[in-house]
Amino acid sequence: MRQHHIPHTDLTVSTLCYGAAAFGTAVQGEDLARLYGQFRAAGGNFFDTAHCYCCWLPEGDGVSERALGECVRRGGGREGVVIASKGGHPAISPYYPRPEYYLAPAVIAGDIDESLARLRVDVIDIYYLHRDDPRLPAGEIIETLNVEIRRGGIRSLGASNWTAARIAEANDYAGAHGLHGFVISQPQWNLAAPTLPLADRTLRFLTTEDRAWHAATGLPVAPYSSTACGYFATGGLAAAGAYETPASRARLLRAECLATALSVTPNQIALAYLLRQDFPVFPILGTTKPTHLTDALGAPDIALSGEQVRWLAEG
Repeated sequence: MRQHHIPHTDLTVSTLCYGAAAFGTAVQGEDLARLYGQFRAAGGNFFDTAHCYCCWLPEGDGVSERALGECVRRGGGREGVVIASKGGHPAISPYYPRPEYYLAPAVIAGDIDESLARLRVDVIDIYYLHRDDPRLPAGEIIETLNVEIRRGGIRSLGASNWTAARIAEANDYAGAHGLHGFVISQPQWNLAAPTLPLADRTLRFLTTEDRAWHAATGLPVAPYSSTACGYFATGGLAAAGAYETPASRARLLRAECLATALSVTPNQIALAYLLRQDFPVFPILGTTKPTHLTDALGAPDIALSGEQVRWLAEG
């Protein structure tokens, strides 16, 4: 798998990122070790987790980060592995109580310390804020995050579920004050067209305007739900409630048509579509099955033309 440098960092990451939301719960033990090993053997070195992952399950708080940390230790160690985690998430009932101001300095510091302890690492390579808090000036948030960089627990900054406008505000402030800004964004994004508004109003699906901003600035995107939760792999049967729209159905049919022509799978076409944008894209995979991972790992080898990318989206 090819690897790429993330601008304004010293990080080089694999084209695909492995999301650890199901680590330690839906996939455990030797099954998890095999998946981790399969991804690493294919050249994958980029992993994504979060402070709140698995908190929606009884006794699940922190399980994802602990399981990822254990995979890293048992699977060859930290050398060459890039770990991203996220913090600063509002409350999730009933197992994840949070303060009202979930991006307050003390909350962010506590989240980072807990994540470091769970992962059993000295530093987190990319630290995303899991949500924005529009009540706070973007510059104030950047100041808080730079304190944490100086404290040594995190290296580079990411924004998850932030609008392009808020990322731009934050980075303008950082540039004007000689501080670290956001180097990557993590929105929901895939070839499908979701039913809007999203059920959780704090989530952000990449818009046409956001994409234009990323193309103009070159700021990378690491999209979650990059395969539309199986929509393209199952002929639209999976995640139909979230993605079953006329636009999604038309894109699915075009992906199936192109997949047949290229002797690949529609799911691979959906991932190849993300990889062929005008800015760096690192799709996050969340699969728990070796066969699904094998399928996804074939996507970076598919070289779509610009015309094919436009056709998939627009017809």
